[in-house]
Amino acid sequence: MHTIYKISPLHRLTGLALVLVAAGAMAQPIYRQVDKNGKVTFSDRAPSASTEPTSAGQQGAAAPSSANTAGLPYELRQVAQRYPVTLYSGDECGPCGAARTLLTTRGIPFEERTVKSNADIEALQRLSSQNALPLLTIGSQQLKGFSDVEWSQYLDAAGYPKSNSLPAGYRNGPVRPLVAQQAAPAPRAAAAPAPAAQPAPPPASSEPTPSNPAGIKF
Repeated sequence: MHTIYKISPLHRLTGLALVLVAAGAMAQPIYRQVDKNGKVTFSDRAPSASTEPTSAGQQGAAAPSSANTAGLPYELRQVAQRYPVTLYSGDECGPCGAARTLLTTRGIPFEERTVKSNADIEALQRLSSQNALPLLTIGSQQLKGFSDVEWSQYLDAAGYPKSNSLPAGYRNGPVRPLVAQQAAPAPRAAAAPAPAAQPAPPPASSEPTPSNPAGIKF
């Protein structure tokens, strides 16, 4: 069962509209394919002599993942670096919560990117050609809509362990928005007040005085 949370940009002041859509799908075997350039992808279609494996460019390039791989067991670290996992989620998205639980329970190191703003939605559409959540990427492979059976099959095919092997105390990286938010420019420091004008010294007198009997002017 695929579960999808569909999002669409509305008026800038009204925020995001979320509509729940469910669609059924039968579980199918997953095939590991290697193209002529050595690129590995996973597909539910068996390779044939007349068709070439789907390339990453056809699937749509996934954003680079920055999942925390430090301290992972060697085999898990190798898989996570070769096929990094990224979850794209949204607020008030039930399927996104189920997807997160699956990854966490199974012990999959992953990065999570949230889709909240209109800029995030536009970036999601460029990435996946749709505006539905959740979206999971495993390397260059995209899985649209949550299905625990299908997601598990693809994770198996990528080589991720079936049970949690994360070290105690492991934490995934912080959740970040899909589009990085730019920091507001720092306020400019107030200009220092100009020094007060010093009164001009009185003009030197040329009149003879007891200390200047000749009346010499400097």
